[in-house]
Amino acid sequence: MNAIKRKPWLALLFAFISIYFVWGTTYLAIAYALKGFKPFTISAFRYLIAGIILSCWILFKKQGWPKGKDMRILIISGILMLSGGSGLVVVGEQYISSGFAAVIVATEPLFFVLFDHRRWTIYFSNRWIIAGLVIGFAGIAVFAYFAPAGSNPTHKHPILGVLITLLSAMSWVVGGLYANHNLSTRSGNTVNSAVQLLAAGLFSALIAGCTGEWFTFSVKAIPAGAWGGLLYLIVMGSLVAYISFNWLITVLPPAIVSTHTYVNPIVAILMGWLLVREPIAHMQIIALIIVLTGVVITQMNKQKVVNN
Repeated sequence: MNAIKRKPWLALLFAFISIYFVWGTTYLAIAYALKGFKPFTISAFRYLIAGIILSCWILFKKQGWPKGKDMRILIISGILMLSGGSGLVVVGEQYISSGFAAVIVATEPLFFVLFDHRRWTIYFSNRWIIAGLVIGFAGIAVFAYFAPAGSNPTHKHPILGVLITLLSAMSWVVGGLYANHNLSTRSGNTVNSAVQLLAAGLFSALIAGCTGEWFTFSVKAIPAGAWGGLLYLIVMGSLVAYISFNWLITVLPPAIVSTHTYVNPIVAILMGWLLVREPIAHMQIIALIIVLTGVVITQMNKQKVVNN
């Protein structure tokens, strides 16, 4: 607690609002952007523009760039976390609602336990962690079973959307673990974020080219709402919220920062219902509670065994 008190409270408050509310609303912004853009075109514009803005700031401040091994780690982790993680969420939202996608992404703490092989011995010796994993994934199964098709005519294959979005959660976790275990750079939060954003933007642009998205791209055909969604993703999602997250994990324990996992799906579901009338079934609410219960049990006991 004393460590938290020494941090600038105003900056902490702004950062937590960013990862709680802003990240929760980006799922709805994706839904708006998809009304005019293809999935990887969204990610290409989102990350490249944000990365270029940060790079201009870095050049203005005359900060140094990472070198050698650290540059490679940032590039790989950026592609995994942003193109593979957040980028596949965009693909998944072609088939499921924005609130539904946010609930699935809330399983990321469960995948951190499954994929952090260095700590398997201590994780899987704790029966509560195992119970949390079972409960969390059971909640996702219930959620998928009762998923409505949604108001968007493209929401016709909810199971496919579930699988793609689960893959996005896995990709984010793999990228995060890779960076945490290998990165030694002291370049700073802004520089690291810029490298990851540029790498993800270029990779997403390449994927968009390989899948033919650029051939169907037409500026005149894109409605104002889609431009608004993209702008929100660039400024609030990729600059404000992502930088806030990268800063928070350097100044606070991961268990505190990860509390955004519990808040984001609630914000996403409420905003989707209020603004675009995304349907909410009673069983989905029950499933959300089951998922978050599993995540909370896993996180609490994971922290205990790590600290011991």
